[in-house]
Amino acid sequence: MTQFKSKLPNNFDLPRRINRLSELSYNLWWVWNPMAQRLFNRIDNNLWEQVNHNPIRWLRTIPRPVLNAAAQDPMYLELYDRVFADFDAYLKRADPWFGATHPQQQKQIAYFSMEFGLHETLPIYSGGLGVLSGDHLKETSDIGLPLVGVGLLYTEGYFSQRISEDGWQEAINNPLVFADLPLLPVLKDDGKELTIQVDFPDGPVLARIWEVRIGRTPLYLMDTNMDVNNPMVRQLTTRLYWSDVNLRIMQEVVLGVGGVRALRALGFNPSAWHMNEGHAAFMTLERAREVVKTGKTFDEAINQTKANNVFTTHTPVPAGNDEFPLWLIDKYLASLWPELGLTRDQFADLARHQQNWGETFSMPVLALKYSNGRNAVSELHGVVSRDMWKELWPGYTADEVPITYVTNGVHTSTWMARRIRVLYEKHFGADWLEHLDDFEMWEKMDSIQPQELWAVRSHLKRKLALYVQERARQRWMKGGFHPVQVIASGAMLDPYVLTIGFARRFATYKRASLVTSEFERLLNIINQPNRPVQIIFSGKSHPADEPGKMLIQEVYRSVKKAENGGRIVFIEDYDMNLARYLVQGVDIWMNTPRRPNEASGTSGMKAAVNGALNFSVLDGWWREAYNGDNGWAIGPDAELDEKVQDEADAESLYETLEKQIIPLYYNDRDVNDVPLKWVQRMKESMRTITPQFSTRRMLKEYVERLYLPAISKS
Repeated sequence: MTQFKSKLPNNFDLPRRINRLSELSYNLWWVWNPMAQRLFNRIDNNLWEQVNHNPIRWLRTIPRPVLNAAAQDPMYLELYDRVFADFDAYLKRADPWFGATHPQQQKQIAYFSMEFGLHETLPIYSGGLGVLSGDHLKETSDIGLPLVGVGLLYTEGYFSQRISEDGWQEAINNPLVFADLPLLPVLKDDGKELTIQVDFPDGPVLARIWEVRIGRTPLYLMDTNMDVNNPMVRQLTTRLYWSDVNLRIMQEVVLGVGGVRALRALGFNPSAWHMNEGHAAFMTLERAREVVKTGKTFDEAINQTKANNVFTTHTPVPAGNDEFPLWLIDKYLASLWPELGLTRDQFADLARHQQNWGETFSMPVLALKYSNGRNAVSELHGVVSRDMWKELWPGYTADEVPITYVTNGVHTSTWMARRIRVLYEKHFGADWLEHLDDFEMWEKMDSIQPQELWAVRSHLKRKLALYVQERARQRWMKGGFHPVQVIASGAMLDPYVLTIGFARRFATYKRASLVTSEFERLLNIINQPNRPVQIIFSGKSHPADEPGKMLIQEVYRSVKKAENGGRIVFIEDYDMNLARYLVQGVDIWMNTPRRPNEASGTSGMKAAVNGALNFSVLDGWWREAYNGDNGWAIGPDAELDEKVQDEADAESLYETLEKQIIPLYYNDRDVNDVPLKWVQRMKESMRTITPQFSTRRMLKEYVERLYLPAISKS
């Protein structure tokens, strides 16, 4: 039970009959419930699109007479009453999965993450890690798990991307308007903001706390942009993933140390503490400090607290594993080690990691050493992680290293198109989502007629094409763009052509340019008479990742070439809204990481639940999912020399497109122009991937294998 409460603002002028729209706009349950979204877009869909699906801005903007008319519309009121009956039943339900399965186990779990991708209107995420965190919290709410999220609130969000005429990524920072976001300040009884303090050698840093409601699950975000802090400190939570190492380490101290203090101030006493990646690893030391303060030694304190800690590692790529030079530890954490009863060298030894250029303080090392629960995010990533970190367990073989794996999943309700949901309701029953991970239910896929499924897929492709074309039109109308840029942004996209999607963070190991590496061969593929192919690229690179930005430029130069006939496009400013259109609308989801660097990946899972087929390197989750009939593999199931692997994978990619994918899509169509063998492969993909690679399965594994063991030691 929290000691302090956040309170809904009373700042909307709404008719009494529909005044609960305000309450709904501040609970992100509406994000994964299409009927709830219709309460807004049914009244004024143009405005809904203009405000980027932000119900708070929508309510602030829409004229009162329009709302008055809605409050008198019997059909709208029927929808309104139905949605709020579902909303109330959802919030009050006493026996979702966790309560029914573990009725006596209601101890709290804390979940720390540097970023949370919940919806495009709250851009405090950069990519897959954040979207996974957001999906984690949504599923937590669905299954009734008593979990609370902890993170940082970035006042400029993550940057917006613009691509210049020569293909260079430009980053635009847009300050967030907190009044337009589903953020509720946590207040004390006297009405003042609840704050926590984190001490640095140069003085204390104060952070205020905001609540985001995600169904039944609360997320608390800390923000240092307060008048009492100095200008540098106020910048700490301005942007996600500062390149300045001074700001970066202070951010992570605020997240880890401040996050524990925020939960204490709010009245929470979690029995399991989950770090989603190493950014929050200072949490382990703050928890130990609390115990040392009671009179115990550091060794006693750390052994007591690490029993309740869970750590998820997400990548073998060095850039994703934060390490700080020891001088930074001296600069920013000198006040902490005396409170732990340690010397400076003892403190450095907690996470000392030897690099070619010197010793560092490694955040994943800190998290791995002081957590009893440790997991990778796919089976292959587990193998890679055990080998990567075996030095922390001298005398152990790689197979014996105590790092398990829980393969990632996606929140099905967030990513599945409404038309697919309606189709499943018809064939599986109205309560099919309650049985999402029941594999027997998915055998009913055979009851769906090919024409029925293909009609839904064709609708989703048209939606994608119209959306992309409208974006291109709006860009042209704004002016200041070369005509080639407008064509490159998808103005000529065709909804009746085999469409491949490649959208993700542009890091070099993801090899976005693999498909364009033999450009003349690619042109022959995409421009075949009567069997054309179009490829949609999208994605951002971190502003400090120069090789990543050069990769975007390389791909964009191929996109701009007239010879491709507008069939290769790059859509700038990839976010969750564009992602939904892509994963729901493409035919093929392509992924080309250099194995084994893709720890898991989740975008292909989102595409699969909507009937798109995966075409990927056998890395991450796809190595577990691929069965020969539910998609296609690129390259061998082996790790090769880098140059050899690139050449082998490129040849495999082109040959599979030419000899398998394109013929299967265009040939053997019935009298209704339905590609029956293609649809059969779609059904196999949806049947095998949707239940297995869902956050429903994922969260149940976390509960049974990591959370409950941690709680049992509290």
